[in-house]
Amino acid sequence: MIKKASEFSVENRENMRGGDGVVTIKGFVTPEELNNKGRLFGTITLKPGCGIGYHIHENDSELFYVLKGTAVYNDNGKETTLSKGELAITPKGSGHSVKNESDEDVELIALIVY
Repeated sequence: MIKKASEFSVENRENMRGGDGVVTIKGFVTPEELNNKGRLFGTITLKPGCGIGYHIHENDSELFYVLKGTAVYNDNGKETTLSKGELAITPKGSGHSVKNESDEDVELIALIVY
């Protein structure tokens, strides 16, 4: 099966998880296409000043791979930077947030699995 870019879902979320600004989520597949073992495989775009607020993954795990830019990443209360080519893993029961404090867009590949 091949999916064309025109078939991807696109959603703009304001103040996602209490974060600043608008976050754009492009979903490549549906949960059913992940055999209901996950709920997101796609990209997240953070414009300058935008981010996702701190939250805990109670029943799933999330991975971010940075395609473009540098973000401020909070990993269970420890703040660090996350740059192009790096991977952040948030296992079940852990928390995180991500924010773009730079002057260019940050683009992440995101995967959330159960």
